[in-house]
Amino acid sequence: MDGFNVFGEKIKICSENPLTGFYRTGCCETGPDDLGTHTVCAIMTSEFLTFSKSRGNDLITPIPSFDFPGLKPGDQWCLCALRWLEAYESAVAPMVNLEATNEKTLEIIPLETLIKHSIRKK
Repeated sequence: MDGFNVFGEKIKICSENPLTGFYRTGCCETGPDDLGTHTVCAIMTSEFLTFSKSRGNDLITPIPSFDFPGLKPGDQWCLCALRWLEAYESAVAPMVNLEATNEKTLEIIPLETLIKHSIRKK
C-alpha cells in the first residue's frame, strides 16, 4: 500500500470485502493508467448506486467474469473522483472515508467539500 490520504497521512485500506481499488489492493491508489482517478473511498447508498447506474456505470449487478460481486448499501468502494463530484452536484453523493481517500482527489474536489460528506471530521 502506497500513497497518502487527503490529510497527507499514510492512506488507509478502503475495503477488502468487496476488494476495491483500481489495482484491487483494497486501497484507493492511483497511477498513470487509472484514467478515471478511482481515489474517493465512499460508502455506498441505494440513492448513489441508482444514480450511478442511471449514468451508465452499474455497480449493483455482479460480474463474475471480472470477480465483481456487485455493490450494496454500506459497502465501501473507490469511486472515480469526477463521478463522486457529479453525484455531489446532483445531491446524491455518498459519505466519504477521508482516511482512505487518496490525496490526488484534491486535484478535482476541494477538501472542504469532502469534509462536509465525511464520516470523519478532522
